[in-house]
Amino acid sequence: MNLNKIYTDLLLIIGFQNQEIQQNWDILEKAYSKKSRYYHNLTHLEEMIASFEIYRNRLQNPNEILFSIFYHDVVYSASKKDNELKSAEFALSILSEKIKLDKQFVFDAICATQLHAYNENEDINWLIDFDLKILAKDWDDYKIYFEQIRKEYRIYPDFLYKPGRAKALKHFLEYEFIFQTDEFRSLYEEKARRNIEKEISLLESKK
Repeated sequence: MNLNKIYTDLLLIIGFQNQEIQQNWDILEKAYSKKSRYYHNLTHLEEMIASFEIYRNRLQNPNEILFSIFYHDVVYSASKKDNELKSAEFALSILSEKIKLDKQFVFDAICATQLHAYNENEDINWLIDFDLKILAKDWDDYKIYFEQIRKEYRIYPDFLYKPGRAKALKHFLEYEFIFQTDEFRSLYEEKARRNIEKEISLLESKK
């Protein structure tokens, strides 16, 4: 997947000039390519965009959703709790008045990826589900995912990380549904819950 081309095509459509696009891409690529990013990197964007391409025709605001995918983790630090807010603010900072994009929608969409809770806007529910699809991978791939997350949180010792991660995962199980669209619920809900339960048991068995 050529992320640069997808990004360039999108920004041309919404009103950016070529020179601006290359500068913005360089900044974006650098952010997602930091050595500290084992999961929240360009591969994560590729997987989300692969889902986006499948369901693009179901979206009312595909350009806003695609732009939000590119910027939803542009600011990411494992020690901070305002990554989504900072990412949303950063995304808006490059959007001038001439850009043909609903800026409030983009801001709300990116912020929604923090809690992954049901949203009144169905497009945002699709974005949330694209972000969480990793939870329903085959176990071997899911295991790679949570090992990558552990590396991102390597500044925390196990006695802090394990209960914290288990608590975050249990929040997902407490929801009536993990996924917010009917499509993803029917395809992935059961598998995601199994994976999460298995990871929790691993976290709690090695205390």
